[in-house]
Amino acid sequence: MKTWLITGASSGLGLIMARKLLARGDRVVSCGRRVAPFEALQQMAGDRLRIASFDLTDTEALRREVDAAFSAFGRIDTVVSNAGYGLFGAAEELSDAQIERQIATNLTASIQLVRAVLPHLRAQGGGRIMQVSSEGGQVAYPNFSLYHATKWGIEGFLEAVAQEVAPFAIDVVIAEPGPTATGFGGALDHASPLAVYDMTPAGEVRRAIASGAFEIKGDAERTVDAMIQVADSEQPRLRIALGSTAFENIHRALASRQDDLLAQKALTLSGDRT
Repeated sequence: MKTWLITGASSGLGLIMARKLLARGDRVVSCGRRVAPFEALQQMAGDRLRIASFDLTDTEALRREVDAAFSAFGRIDTVVSNAGYGLFGAAEELSDAQIERQIATNLTASIQLVRAVLPHLRAQGGGRIMQVSSEGGQVAYPNFSLYHATKWGIEGFLEAVAQEVAPFAIDVVIAEPGPTATGFGGALDHASPLAVYDMTPAGEVRRAIASGAFEIKGDAERTVDAMIQVADSEQPRLRIALGSTAFENIHRALASRQDDLLAQKALTLSGDRT
């Protein structure tokens, strides 16, 4: 029996993961602002489920709940940082408040979660952190600039942290699902559109999402199954792309960046001191 802590567990991938883990007999700390989605799970799991209801952007509350979770269960094997949402709109269209909330929820809260759990993971002799990022941590779409800023940001943060904590038997996995049927699109925070962007790539993406033409191939249940499989494995890779869309888009983006780097090698090397 393993013990997991999952943020953003009241909906989407987090809720599915909590349900699957409890069904196989594991223990779960489910973190979310809404308690109602956990009620059926509580009836099934009893004291194997601990519910922590708080706003993840409240750092003091986050630290208290993390401390309480480790104290209650004694050991947490895997911490799954899953909380987040999408902010939709061209960069010029976004309000200051929308920008601040997106960064606070997707980036700062994820950073603070990692900082809160690391002392406990070190003290227990190791553990695993799984960050639910997105293909959007490696590629970018118009109208998701701030969402991408948070995902690219948390991936860079965790790539550094993974090197820092490896000596303590703590490893890190960054999960990068492609577009997946989770309700993510319905929960987007939309900026007020500016007509000037109607005939631009931003306008094209806006129309594709509004019309349903934006293709979503990812299956939520299968995506979670893959995430659990990776989290259970002995030596997982740092990054795992999930779904054909993620694989194709990330592969294309990495190949393009490599081509750009190689094409300017002479100019790049000219920056060295002679």
